[in-house]
Amino acid sequence: MRYLLLSSCLLILLGCSSKAYESLQKTTGDVSVLQKFKPNISSVLYDAQIDVKLGGNFSELLLLKKLPDSSTRIVFANQMGLTIFDFGFNADGSFKVYSILKKMNRKPVIKALRKDFDLVLMRGLDTSKVSIRKNDSLTYYIFKQLKGYNTYITNNAGTELVGMEISSKRKPVVKGIMQNYMNGIPDTIGISHQNFRFNIGLKRIER
Repeated sequence: MRYLLLSSCLLILLGCSSKAYESLQKTTGDVSVLQKFKPNISSVLYDAQIDVKLGGNFSELLLLKKLPDSSTRIVFANQMGLTIFDFGFNADGSFKVYSILKKMNRKPVIKALRKDFDLVLMRGLDTSKVSIRKNDSLTYYIFKQLKGYNTYITNNAGTELVGMEISSKRKPVVKGIMQNYMNGIPDTIGISHQNFRFNIGLKRIER
């Protein structure tokens, strides 16, 4: 089931638009429409699969938990209790690695995971650094980062989150989806890196 989960996520990702942002029409819009898609996390558990070229394939559980100090912990572990990684986003915006499995303890892997979860948690939606573009069916909210851009793609009515992207100046390097929200939490999350094998598939577990 977990392999089918990731495959299904990737099929959806491949269907997302990949047009260069420069070819899109500049427009104005209300960035606050994105707030309805920002995961409203208190404590949520996902059946998870992470496929990493350097670290292998892991299919276990991922916990997202908001702590009383407003920090967010992200813990990926197997059902026997072995922690694959344990990350934290602090309220001040800083990032901390509490632990990570030795064979995944590489700077490019940690950096990629941090950016992936920044995208998923919709952190840093700075309205002073946003450009909005659209085509006939989609609206792109493009947020400038220290390097590159985080982009959230909705239908033009702003009622559906169609996809997410992390982009360089030239092209998307990561594509993602969040779908089937219930009480502010997406049931399905998928992340696919375009330049190397690094994919994440999450399916919410009801507790």
